[in-house]
Amino acid sequence: MSKGLRRGQRPSGNMGSNNRPRFWGRHAVTAALANPERRVRKVWGTREALAALELPPVLPITYADVADLARMVPSDAPHQGIVIEVDPLEEIWLGDLLEQGANDRRPLLVLDHVTDPHNVGAILRSAAAFDALGIVTQDRHAPLESGSLARAASGALELVPWVRVVNLARSLDEIGEAGFWRIGLAGEAKGTLGEVMGDTRPALVLGAEGEGMRHNTAAHCDELARLPISPRVESLNVSNAAAIALYAAISR
Repeated sequence: MSKGLRRGQRPSGNMGSNNRPRFWGRHAVTAALANPERRVRKVWGTREALAALELPPVLPITYADVADLARMVPSDAPHQGIVIEVDPLEEIWLGDLLEQGANDRRPLLVLDHVTDPHNVGAILRSAAAFDALGIVTQDRHAPLESGSLARAASGALELVPWVRVVNLARSLDEIGEAGFWRIGLAGEAKGTLGEVMGDTRPALVLGAEGEGMRHNTAAHCDELARLPISPRVESLNVSNAAAIALYAAISR
């Protein structure tokens, strides 16, 4: 692979700020603690919740009751007795991710203007479950790391590479050059995903609910495809569509 392709689209730079997210809940917290690439800065928790964890001795720990923890997270968030403050993960170059997957056939997910953190978290969880190579989003139209996203991802935020790029169209060009067949999911497409995918290595491109993919994004796909859903339902939630598409990709 050429040097230019190895690096390719640069990371967005949005994750380098001093705005550290707080995660809560057992799955998100234990996954963050187990990730050697994640730096955990502080821990708050009940004595019972903290006793169940193996925490580094140098980590600042504050014992707190349930009411104190509830004030640290969004209303009604299920913190399960523990909250942590973390540094965002270091950003990944698209070319490096493509190089990591050069010798396998794992599918890639590309999200166009999917901004809801619960949807992106759920998509990360499906990506981990179906062993996707990673997800790619545009920096300005995707959520930052947050407690809500980490909670929805149920630990997958620490497992699935997430590339943020400045220009999604140019990134799709690079993805195509790396040997992926870029398939945009669109309800108006003539062919179903199974028919269009064939024996290719797919990069599955999904747009936001309602608006779908932007025209310029669709123009940088090799083909468009639809999921064969009942006419009684107009469309699927984008996270559900991603899970079905990933299952179809690995079940051939």
